[in-house]
Amino acid sequence: MASPSASPVAFSVRRSQPQLIVPVAPTPHEQKQLSDIDDQEGLRFQIPFLIFYRNHPSLKGKDPLSIIREALGKALVFYYPFACRLIEGPHRKLVVDCTGEGILFIEADADVTIDQLGDTI
Repeated sequence: MASPSASPVAFSVRRSQPQLIVPVAPTPHEQKQLSDIDDQEGLRFQIPFLIFYRNHPSLKGKDPLSIIREALGKALVFYYPFACRLIEGPHRKLVVDCTGEGILFIEADADVTIDQLGDTI
C-alpha cells in the first residue's frame, strides 16, 4: 500500500466509447441456473474494477489494446458464461442466459503514470 504520508494524486481520465468483446468462436446457447449460494439477494450487485498494465519490453511496437481484446475474445470461448447475461426466472431465481453477447470493454487513458499512483501491493 501507499505510505500513509503519501499525498493524493490528481489526474484526469479520458474514456472511449464502450464496446462489446465477443467470443471468437461459437459457444453453447443454453441457460444455467445459479446455485442457491450464488443466487442470494445480498450478492445481486456489480463490482466495477480497473486493471492497470505496466509497459513490458516484449510489447515494443505492438498495440496492447489489440492484444487484450484478442485474448479476451479467445478466453470467452472457454469461459463462455462470462459472455452471457443474467435473467430472472420464476420465483426471482437468477439464470445465466448463454447467448455469447460478449463483455463490456472500455478503454481509458489517464494523464498519470503507474509509478505516480504508488505501490498498491
